[in-house]
Amino acid sequence: MTAVQALAAPPALIGLDWGTTALRAYLFDERGGVIATRASGDGIMRLPQPGAFDAAFEAACGDWLDMSPSLPVIAAGMIGSAQGWREAPYVETPADALALVAGIVRVSAACGADIHIVPGVIEHGELPNVMRGEETQIVGALASAALDGETRALVGLPGTHAKWAVVRGERIESFHTFMTGEVYGALREHTILGRTMIEPAQFDTQAFLRGVAVAQHAHGAGLLATIFSTRTLGLTGELEPQQQPDYLSGLLIGHELAGLAALLASRGVALAGEAPRLIGSATLCERYRLALTQFGCLRASIVEAAAESGLWRLAVQAGLVGRRAFAPAG
Repeated sequence: MTAVQALAAPPALIGLDWGTTALRAYLFDERGGVIATRASGDGIMRLPQPGAFDAAFEAACGDWLDMSPSLPVIAAGMIGSAQGWREAPYVETPADALALVAGIVRVSAACGADIHIVPGVIEHGELPNVMRGEETQIVGALASAALDGETRALVGLPGTHAKWAVVRGERIESFHTFMTGEVYGALREHTILGRTMIEPAQFDTQAFLRGVAVAQHAHGAGLLATIFSTRTLGLTGELEPQQQPDYLSGLLIGHELAGLAALLASRGVALAGEAPRLIGSATLCERYRLALTQFGCLRASIVEAAAESGLWRLAVQAGLVGRRAFAPAG
């Protein structure tokens, strides 16, 4: 059976979530439903040679274009960075879907397809912040929220470089980046903390929440003053080797949330009163949801298919597909 015969409905759009280490491709029907998906390890940092982007795109989507050569293509993520296929300059905050669409740049693939690359977002200030790809996920997460112009929402995107965005209406007003995931990996792999760790067979909730509590009640001491406890609690027999990874995870996420709470408080907003939308892997988002409850934040929800919904919504806004189509966030 060919790819054309296998499809449940005629295709209308190709969407690409193209990041640093991976490429995910989605084929949409005319109503915004995803009818086929592809995934590969062809992230931008693995494509150094000239022509590699064309080859990766062809490998992921070539047969889709063979069956429908005129399919529009929209892409988001690091593909629009200076190291990507073509740079899409950042849009400044406050940024909404209209601003993102206005900043789209096009690159022509060797196969003849025009790829519409969504720009990232930058927040200027004493400590500037940038995002690429997360802005599209945020658009997708809010697709079914029906927020009015003054409704404020908090969106969290756990991961290597966790993002927390404050959105008003559908405008990304401000956001913060926490290098929680990358620091966790570095500490486990490249410091003495990892020497005594054993990978647990399953998630240790108690050890994780203990780490969250230590961070929460550090009284401003900060991560550097508490992180060594991962080792000392092991040395004194209070943490088993298989508990230490989840304790460290809780400690880092706890410090992230304590920092977020302080940043929100400086704006007169209490984290405990928020209902954050979490975007990312279900397992990681569940850790964050659990940690948030320790900060009194009990209404967090996990959003599914945010990237797909965001790509579709921006394609509709850009006129690449019909405006009658709509794909709600999960």
